[in-house]
Amino acid sequence: MNAPAPTLPIRALIAPVTPLQQNCTIVWCAKTLKAAIIDPGGEVPRLLGALKEHGLTLEKIWITHGHLDHAGGTAALKELTGVPIEGPHPDDAFWIDQIDASGAKWGMPEAKGFTPDRWLHDGDVVTLGATEFEVYHCPGHTPGHVIFFHRETRFAQVGDVLFQGSIGRTDFPRGNHAQLVEAITTRLWPLGDDVRFVPGHGPMSTFGQERKTNPFVADAILSQS
Repeated sequence: MNAPAPTLPIRALIAPVTPLQQNCTIVWCAKTLKAAIIDPGGEVPRLLGALKEHGLTLEKIWITHGHLDHAGGTAALKELTGVPIEGPHPDDAFWIDQIDASGAKWGMPEAKGFTPDRWLHDGDVVTLGATEFEVYHCPGHTPGHVIFFHRETRFAQVGDVLFQGSIGRTDFPRGNHAQLVEAITTRLWPLGDDVRFVPGHGPMSTFGQERKTNPFVADAILSQS
């Protein structure tokens, strides 16, 4: 699946990885063919093959949050390419520190922890080739979760904050349901109903569609609470 359209300044390729089928996203600047891999949870050789297939040069590794399926391949990708790791927010450091143990437990022994070259905070901007993405801190699923938004193309990668028809789990350590709903309604919705987003798992959707139909955060549902 490719999104947005080829005529726009960025393009993206969604590559589900790990047994949990986490949506790793390769985004690139159409002008420079410089790419970022968002949430390389695993299958690093496959991701590098995709870069080669599309003639891309990896410039950044971006991490939405520190869970194993989103960040387990980060250390290996960094070791092979030397590119900087940006994200998540520092409040997810305790999750990153658990990746080695979690990988051994869940049959992913290649997964390793890492230290980002740049921790991200709400309001930060990350650059990619000749373009840039805005960073929004959206805690609740994890305390240090961030999302990446490209304003010109109305495109976002939201990790496990929001899904088509659902929202992120909040029963993990330091999860917070009320905080997650607040992040979605005060940081995502204002970006616009037309924003297309890649969730951490499953199909793409738009913020507008979720405001109409999502049983957890639809406007009609929240107005009754």
